[in-house]
Amino acid sequence: MTAVAAQPQQAVAHLKFARVGPRKLRRVADAIRGKTVREALVLLQFAGVFAAEPIEKLLKSAVANAENNHNMSSDGLFITKITVDGGPAAASRSVSIRAPKAARTSNASACRT
Repeated sequence: MTAVAAQPQQAVAHLKFARVGPRKLRRVADAIRGKTVREALVLLQFAGVFAAEPIEKLLKSAVANAENNHNMSSDGLFITKITVDGGPAAASRSVSIRAPKAARTSNASACRT
């Protein structure tokens, strides 16, 4: 019989189709990676960057998942993994002579322990 190592509980949240480019979201995600939840929320509130708002929403969602689904306390949580990937290009519906530039979208995931 083999012993299975106990995996630490992780709360995960996903953000899909954010109307922000992935490069802009990655800048904010890199700034909060490895920090505690409290430090990350303070950084996001005073970042002054448009891309901080979706990441803050993602972080609050992951904290709520940790508290409600895994019975974790929000005091000891920190960001272990946060990834940002490119999503599909959102096409514009306007009709013009020139082809409209497609808006960039992003998909992000965050893990907390």
